[in-house]
Amino acid sequence: MKLKNLSLRTRIFIAMILLVLFASIIIAFISIFQYNEETRDYHEQRLERKEKAIQRHLMNVIKETSYPVSTEKIPLIFRDELNKIVDIHSLQINLYDLEGSLLKSSRAVLAQDTLHQCLSAEILNGISNTASHRYVDKHEENGETYQSSYTYLTDNKFKPIAILNLPYLEKDDFLARELDEFLVRLGYAYLLVLIIAIGIALWLSKYITKSLQAISDKINETRLEKRNEKIIIDDMSEEIFTLVSSYNSMIDELQESAVKLATSEREQAWREMAKQVAHEIKNPLTPMRLTVQNFQRKFDPKDPNIISKVDEYSKTLIQQIDTMSSIASAFSTFAKMPAQQNENLNVVEIVKLALDIFNEEFIIFTTEKEDIIAKFDRTQLIRVVTNLVKNAIQAISKIDSPQIIVHVSELQDNVVVTVADNGIGVSEENKNKVFEPKFTTKSSGMGLGLAMVKNIVETYGGNISFESKKENGTVFKVVFPKA
Repeated sequence: MKLKNLSLRTRIFIAMILLVLFASIIIAFISIFQYNEETRDYHEQRLERKEKAIQRHLMNVIKETSYPVSTEKIPLIFRDELNKIVDIHSLQINLYDLEGSLLKSSRAVLAQDTLHQCLSAEILNGISNTASHRYVDKHEENGETYQSSYTYLTDNKFKPIAILNLPYLEKDDFLARELDEFLVRLGYAYLLVLIIAIGIALWLSKYITKSLQAISDKINETRLEKRNEKIIIDDMSEEIFTLVSSYNSMIDELQESAVKLATSEREQAWREMAKQVAHEIKNPLTPMRLTVQNFQRKFDPKDPNIISKVDEYSKTLIQQIDTMSSIASAFSTFAKMPAQQNENLNVVEIVKLALDIFNEEFIIFTTEKEDIIAKFDRTQLIRVVTNLVKNAIQAISKIDSPQIIVHVSELQDNVVVTVADNGIGVSEENKNKVFEPKFTTKSSGMGLGLAMVKNIVETYGGNISFESKKENGTVFKVVFPKA
């Protein structure tokens, strides 16, 4: 997973943990480096202290000897004392003349011994050319580190008479154990610090992102069609305060825009409704006007057929007046929101009652249970069923073997009413317009039936949908909650 796909809280948490781990590794490396430096300094200083102590001991022997103090007498002067000094200081001692030849050693020199019988020119130059007249040779053999110090041994008048060599083995066993113990303790300390850091990182990342999460939740809940609440957060940083202020300002502007949009939509809806009403009323008015004008032009009281003509004119007018009345009733029904009386109804019985007004034998009613209770208004439920059945009847008007199946069932906590027909179906271009007011494919009617059904069903917390194929029929499904 890419880091950019992680949440801000997770990235803060990972960054803090990595920072702690990186700091721990750096401190561990520095600790090991410091230990190695201290170990090196310890061996150098220990060798230097040993060298000074042995020099003082050798000088005391020279002061007390009865032999002439010279290079040639060195083996005699330290014949018995050299081993005593070695026992005291636990360090091997070699004495060379000023030319680099071995004079005396604290151990027996064998043929196969690795002891230098003669010093190299590099060592001799190193002793003579330095201000301290001291040279240290450091090398490794068989995985062990050795230091050998070379310095002048002087007589009572500080005249060099020999070269003192002290071979020194750097034994790090004890110090290595100390380092291992230190690293183990350091590891435990780092583990404890890591656990504490994880807890702090979780808390801190949550604290840092708490305000952002609150803002994110509010933004996700923002909707144009409802009233949105402003964000109120205590203890905000300057950046969060700026973001919250911008959001709250946007909410105010959004509310104003929503009000203006709703007002505009209502005005537009009323204008469209007024146009539709005017259009529908003009349709019957035209034949009424022509009838009256024709009656006025041809009216003759002496006409023997006057009574039949008046009756014919009257029937025409009454028919058009009935049409206008039905138009007014349809618009009134569509505009009126159904009252939510929330009656406990047996949906099966109400659907049967709604179907009783139809005499067509091809209407078949089926149900899974005889009692399915829901909260609905009786009149509105009958209106839903009758409108769907009427639409189905109109869809099968040209079918040789028409059939309409009305089925009532329950699905979990919902009631399902389906009206299926084997009619002409709905074309693809008209599927998105079925529930729109004023849409109709019939030569008569105002296209308000399905729009009214959708309005009623949604008022009671339900929904309506349909499936249709051209020339293969349509199935309307109404779903709403059970009681």
